[in-house]
Amino acid sequence: MSTAEGKPDAAAVEEMARDAAAWCAMHGLVVGDRADPRSGTVPGVGLVHAPISLLPSRLPESFWRQACELAPLFNELVDRVSLDGDFLQDSLSKTRQVDDFTSRLLDIHRKMMDANKEENIRLGLHRSDYMLDSETNSLLQIELNTISVSFPGLCSPVAELHRTLINQYGKLLCLDAKRVPGNEASRQFAKALAKAWDEFNVDSAVVMMIVQPEERNMYDQYWLVKYLRESHGVTTIRKTLSEVEAEGQVLPDGTLVVNDRKVAVVYFRAGYTPNDYPSEAEWSARLLMEQSSAVKCPSISYHLVGTKKIQQELAKPNVLERFLENKEEISKLRQCFAGLWSLDDEEVVKSAIENPDLFVLKPQREGGGNNIYGLDVREALIRLKKEGGDALSAYILMQRIFPKASLANLVRGGVCHEALTVSELGIYGAYLRNKDKVIINDKCGYLMRTKVSSSDEGGVAAGFAVLDSLYLTDK
Repeated sequence: MSTAEGKPDAAAVEEMARDAAAWCAMHGLVVGDRADPRSGTVPGVGLVHAPISLLPSRLPESFWRQACELAPLFNELVDRVSLDGDFLQDSLSKTRQVDDFTSRLLDIHRKMMDANKEENIRLGLHRSDYMLDSETNSLLQIELNTISVSFPGLCSPVAELHRTLINQYGKLLCLDAKRVPGNEASRQFAKALAKAWDEFNVDSAVVMMIVQPEERNMYDQYWLVKYLRESHGVTTIRKTLSEVEAEGQVLPDGTLVVNDRKVAVVYFRAGYTPNDYPSEAEWSARLLMEQSSAVKCPSISYHLVGTKKIQQELAKPNVLERFLENKEEISKLRQCFAGLWSLDDEEVVKSAIENPDLFVLKPQREGGGNNIYGLDVREALIRLKKEGGDALSAYILMQRIFPKASLANLVRGGVCHEALTVSELGIYGAYLRNKDKVIINDKCGYLMRTKVSSSDEGGVAAGFAVLDSLYLTDK
């Protein structure tokens, strides 16, 4: 994945960067400005253009097709695994001893199992993230996200921006705008949410988006609100977990009512990190929603399927066969798995201490900024071994992927600078079923994130990366 060819001079790059920043402002490709304290709470205040790559990153079309083909397979896998409550509880049993957050999620999950709570309508909006490993020339999965997958709203216009710039500066760049795949992620996610609302079949009900009290990425979310309203006639309300606790109740028939409005679909854009549960009120809200008949996106079981530990369990020999029958599909999934190990594998731990640059140490956390790299891997493993007990269970080890670095122009805060970068491709997927009937199982666009190659983390909202799009090549 390298920046597309055709190298304009510095003056042309500056002109393109100004045009790009203006285009972003005019087309809603914006985020809240960290410098403005109100930018995360008051819509329309303190906006800046989203951090972007000036031009798309190259990817051979064969890998693009492979990633797209995998999306429905991962969607189906998440659904199958979610139905095996004992597998989730057993696989995460050691993790719960050392990770309070996972433990609380498992408590809610256990309550639903004990109550024989069935989710007839199941909606998953997922994103599977990949990198192209230069050592093996293969596309390897970084992680599978099943809760609060970000940027379906903002990634869609990035492809449009890049096509516009290529058309405008075509002779200078020697690029073809048709090689940038279109990106309908926000429309497709809205369509899946609307279809789940349809299946719930209560005309007066709303989609409730669970949000953080402060959210500088709110405009990414508002794109979905816009399409739900304009294309599907569905109303969305935005609530924090604490607001749900204060205003919500479950009626005797299971209906979730928040501030006197019936809720058809609960769509989580918060609730994936311990920071989202500062008090018991937030946990109480999560349980309340789970006990209701509303469609949860994700349900507690879908949420747990997305944990790092489950990803590692699924990569073990013969585990995929427990959930899927089709040998060809199993082979396709396995082909994209990077090396994943639990820390009770002493040989691998020893190897990681000796060669820390070949591994990433991952805790049970979503959002950027949590993974451990380089010499820090050695230090952390030595410390965890000394602590003994179940301390090692809070982490998994993953093979470090080495993507090829390339020069790219990154634009952040109106300033353009050239840097050596690497890219990560995320493929969005939507899955909806009602009892035995699968209504949607499809890929839904993509997220391309590009970061300076010296940065180990990939989260755009966390400040490590910029939004990008794809330029498909023959090789």
